[in-house]
Amino acid sequence: MEKKLKELTVYLRGWINYFGIAQGYQKCIDLDCWIRRRLRMSYWKNWRRVRTKVRNLLRMGVSESLAVTCGSSGKSYWRSAKTEGIHIALNNEFFEGMGLISLRDRWVEIHYG
Repeated sequence: MEKKLKELTVYLRGWINYFGIAQGYQKCIDLDCWIRRRLRMSYWKNWRRVRTKVRNLLRMGVSESLAVTCGSSGKSYWRSAKTEGIHIALNNEFFEGMGLISLRDRWVEIHYG
């Protein structure tokens, strides 16, 4: 996943530098949210088994009851990526730590210095 995140960061940096001069602030926010949800879904899908999901959520600071509820959920990967437990574990700070840039922050930086 680290390799995917690095490739995505390079692509996003080029994309926002090219399209960032436009006045499409809301589109940047929507795209940023979609990308992060897609990454959460990817992590969730990679964990595969319920036991692995619960163990990883607990390791990332989710309460035990919430981790078990999320891990044993029968929701689809896309729908699960929007749940509270996964947002707590795979939050924006986690992705920043992995090197992913925020399109919203970059857009504000381009327009307001």
